[in-house]
Amino acid sequence: MAPPPKMQDHDDAAAWPPASTAWSVAFMLMLANTLAFVDRQALALLVQPIKQDLQVSDTAMSLLYGLSFTLFYVLVGIPVARIADRSNRRNIVGAAVFVWSIATALCGLARNFPTLFAARIAVGAGEGGLGPASYSLLSDYFRKERLPAAMGLYQMGIYSGGALALVLGGVIATHIPPTSSVVLPMVGSIKGWQIVFLMLGIPGVLLSGLLLAIPEPARKGTSGEAVSVPLRTLFAHLGKHWQAYIGIGIGFALMILVGNATGAWIPAFLERKFGMTTAEIGASYGPIVFVCGVSGTLVGGFFASFLRQRGFRFGNLQAALIGFVALIPITIAFPLVASSALALALIGAMNFFAGFNFGGGLAALQEITPNRMRALVSAGYMLLINLIGAAGGPLAIALITDYWFADPAMLPQAIAMVCAIASPLSVAFLLLGLKGYAKGLG
Repeated sequence: MAPPPKMQDHDDAAAWPPASTAWSVAFMLMLANTLAFVDRQALALLVQPIKQDLQVSDTAMSLLYGLSFTLFYVLVGIPVARIADRSNRRNIVGAAVFVWSIATALCGLARNFPTLFAARIAVGAGEGGLGPASYSLLSDYFRKERLPAAMGLYQMGIYSGGALALVLGGVIATHIPPTSSVVLPMVGSIKGWQIVFLMLGIPGVLLSGLLLAIPEPARKGTSGEAVSVPLRTLFAHLGKHWQAYIGIGIGFALMILVGNATGAWIPAFLERKFGMTTAEIGASYGPIVFVCGVSGTLVGGFFASFLRQRGFRFGNLQAALIGFVALIPITIAFPLVASSALALALIGAMNFFAGFNFGGGLAALQEITPNRMRALVSAGYMLLINLIGAAGGPLAIALITDYWFADPAMLPQAIAMVCAIASPLSVAFLLLGLKGYAKGLG
């Protein structure tokens, strides 16, 4: 009996899409990812005025930032990914962007903490469909040598979105202070911070229509595969390559825990430690996130592609390992320095090396996963990083601030403590993932 083909060898008779089409699609998906992270970072920028208006604690704000978003993201992401593995992924992406954009606008109409929490849950429900379908689409648009660069471009949305939220939020705060009252027709009196969310919903509704023009590519490497892979087959595959999936999954979850924990609290940190205003934070922190984060994702993705093209078979994760190691001293140091300029410089370095990791890591995950399992495996990956990273990171810092130190002014020390634990652990798990990845490639 002939041996089965290696799972990473998914080039088949179906022609790959033209490069111009593939990169156009990657750019469109990056725009969608940008809008997703505009909403997340806007909430972080507005932590202080929302806290003041709704009269809630740091812990409550961390739940609003992480847990509320994660609840429906978790419940929706897995079933939507199951659909994406056997149906049109472009339609899922378009619908996801539309749903979360409407939900983002609803955040601007919230009058109290429970309604804002509910609106954030709806945002998570919409965004739960974007990542798995997008990862699967890109894997059928790009050969494995180019996939890390494409994934890097897609993940650039994390930083362009975060920066856009900070800059726009800062500009709006300059003209409409977040705690001021504004009267709108048919809406009535709302606060300045609510205006930001209302405005953020509009671009996504428009983009959702444009995304429906993306061509659905032919699935590569699916000859002989059932349209719907049985769950027992999926679990057998995961069990066989557990080191790769556990190592990559938890390693990146811990790295993202650091990113989400710091991203959620950096605006409050800059305000509490250095006395910066919302407008000043948006004007200084926003460009840093954009320049450093975007350059990091692009450099890291293309560097991983460069390694693969030069014969480094494990280059995807080897590139990510560089970023993981660099983050250890940077993430611990930035909250503790005495100068705002030095803190912002270290935050810039942190954003660069965090972005550096994404392209190669995501490409490695797709490469060791058969086509009809990719969206579901990606959803499981995103479930893991959201439970550990998105929900756990901001909450960990808030709990330490509220209950360990019982002093909001100790936020810098709380950030440093969380990073000192999570950053080294992320490297340990990534090394396990690298070992499993090497076995998976054979």
